[in-house]
Amino acid sequence: QVQLVESGGGSVQAGGSLRLSCAVSASGYTYPPYCMGWFRQAPRKEREGVAFIDRPGTTLYADSVKGRFTISKDNADNTLYLHMNSLKPEDTAMYYCAADYNSCATPPRKVFDYWGQGTQVAVFS
Repeated sequence: QVQLVESGGGSVQAGGSLRLSCAVSASGYTYPPYCMGWFRQAPRKEREGVAFIDRPGTTLYADSVKGRFTISKDNADNTLYLHMNSLKPEDTAMYYCAADYNSCATPPRKVFDYWGQGTQVAVFS
């Protein structure tokens, strides 16, 4: 079983930065999940894949966040991060961490076996 717990959300002015964290606990598994990602969902909008990273460290980003967001992971601490810079009001959403033992694929998969509860990000102008 894999448990994911997000933190780091909040309210920030446009142009500001936030760092989201996702604590990963993979009990019963020898290795951590192969593909991990961040998704977001704004009210009345579909869930959107934002950034992905696989076990070797290959990253993928949605066009809407390229150059502004960076996904990273700390294998020693079993933590996934999303560094968000130059935030815009349209980045406002609930952000979810997701994990799967299959590859991320290209385009990135939308179906993940494990999901966190989410952390809210609000960007005001």
